[in-house]
Amino acid sequence: MTAVLAFVSVSDLVIGLSLGSRLFLIAVGLSLIFGVLGVLNFAHGAFYMIGAYVALVVTNQVVDNFWLAVIVGGLAVGVIGVLIEVGTIRPLYERLDGELDQLIVTFGFVLVIHEAVRFIWGSQPYSMDAPASLAFSVGIAGSTFSAYRLFVIVAAFVVMISLWIFITRTYFGSLVRGTSSDREMASMLGVDVPRLYTAVFFLGSFLTGLGGALAAPLQSVSPALGDQVIIDAFIIVVIGGLGSLSGAFVGAMFVGILQSIGPQFIAAGHIAIPFLAMVLVLLFRPEGLFGGIGE
Repeated sequence: MTAVLAFVSVSDLVIGLSLGSRLFLIAVGLSLIFGVLGVLNFAHGAFYMIGAYVALVVTNQVVDNFWLAVIVGGLAVGVIGVLIEVGTIRPLYERLDGELDQLIVTFGFVLVIHEAVRFIWGSQPYSMDAPASLAFSVGIAGSTFSAYRLFVIVAAFVVMISLWIFITRTYFGSLVRGTSSDREMASMLGVDVPRLYTAVFFLGSFLTGLGGALAAPLQSVSPALGDQVIIDAFIIVVIGGLGSLSGAFVGAMFVGILQSIGPQFIAAGHIAIPFLAMVLVLLFRPEGLFGGIGE
């Protein structure tokens, strides 16, 4: 471990935390939806991409306000998620092989959304400027970083703390935790489980769209934007533990740093090393590093 840390510079660490922060927002939504609904949503990467495109459209064609664009991007994806959950996923919950059907349905939406994006915006990449209020650089230990990159890291920490408080300290959070443990018992106690599921799906989708919108100034926006992040998100969820909020956070930061330093050790290390980490976790701790919802 000491030998590995010797290769990690401040620049590698900050870039890794920045990557991890973006991945956290998609992974935590994926983990939250799976932890409560039991749905592995393959369309989550496409949701991330939609959030970036919506933010881009708002800033370029509606109003030049970055922060409004980010919120609209998250809300738009949240609404799309609700429509998909209510219209296509909810009827599958009670099926004997519903999990397989859910995977097929959500994968179908990946193809539909990608083709719709290509039809509307084409395949060329777009760029989006960071907000003017964060258009400056910050020096840390002899290295210079954009203030916006540091803001994204702080935003991930704020989201994690806010989610933890929301899930562990509010009435709605207690319903979420109770329903994730025993859906039938929650229903018998008067919980409107279908409505709760829709609310959780909205929250998970909103966070993913928010992540896509926040990532737009740091990478090009194209139809391929969600392809790699969904793979990374699944790796993070497996490492952290299915349904675990803290696991999603730690796993995302871990994978982000591995992607930052990986190429120093092997070619294409940013892809290979996170997969290796996932395999090791599955071998020695198949349930992941952390527990379930609220942990």
